[in-house]
Amino acid sequence: MTKPQLLIDTDPGVDDALAILMAHAHADIAGLSIAAGNVGLGHTVRNARTLVDLLGASTPVFAGCSTPLVRAPSEDAAFVHGQDGFGDVGFPEPKALQTDESAALALLRLTRERPGELTLVALAPLTNLALALRLDPTLPDRVARLVVMGGAVTGHGNTGNVPAEFNIGFDPEAAHVVFEAFPQFDLVDWEATLRHAFDEVQFDAWLQVGDHRADLYGRISRTARTYNLKHARRGVIAADALAMAVAIDPSIVTRSETRAVAVELDGRLTRGATVVDWAGRLGRRAQAKIVLEVDQDRFAAMVRHALGAET
Repeated sequence: MTKPQLLIDTDPGVDDALAILMAHAHADIAGLSIAAGNVGLGHTVRNARTLVDLLGASTPVFAGCSTPLVRAPSEDAAFVHGQDGFGDVGFPEPKALQTDESAALALLRLTRERPGELTLVALAPLTNLALALRLDPTLPDRVARLVVMGGAVTGHGNTGNVPAEFNIGFDPEAAHVVFEAFPQFDLVDWEATLRHAFDEVQFDAWLQVGDHRADLYGRISRTARTYNLKHARRGVIAADALAMAVAIDPSIVTRSETRAVAVELDGRLTRGATVVDWAGRLGRRAQAKIVLEVDQDRFAAMVRHALGAET
């Protein structure tokens, strides 16, 4: 069976790390384009390089945007992920290097070299993708699929702006550009990730029997897991991993709704919110396949495999 061919835009980040481990275990990775988001760009690029070292891979790392497209940088998520985004473990300087090519240009080049082959997996604020679209609006024509981790489709977000999810809220203008440009994409929102969290005891058992990948993930995830427990977030929330599972194997989706989704740019209380036209009242094109449920057992099996914890 041919492996999925992925191009991953990411801001590692603890949950991004698990998603990248999954991609390495189940797919071929054409490249990692890196944005600021969970923490600043210097940290996210370094974290991507650390993962490439861990996996013994030759995956190219492309540094991208360090700020949102338009407004001043939003608050990052260092209070969840640690100041360096990897739980402040203190890894040595990675040997893997970033390339000289910028992320937006790499997205355009790779899709031109491999038109119709690559699934684009967007796990970060959508700044790099939006910049690439402004440089070349034909980008969607060359992408096999776009899978976005972002949004909160009924307004249960995870930012200071209550309805907004972090990736969309960090750079709403970029999300608006991407959502308007792509004729269709899969949307894995924050609320779906809460419904598909893993049992703490079960997940710890996987980490215990896993290999060096489980060891790394266990170390970097302690800070985020402690934060979630203190804030009544139940289970191990694997947001980017859920989006990656959908990217790797779309048949894992058991329930979805295709609706028009837009991004609120101006609301005093709602900036960054994803607005879903559930009833089709606005006459807009329904471009987002909103993932509501996946096969949890198959999702868990993919994560176990990525951690070297086969059972």
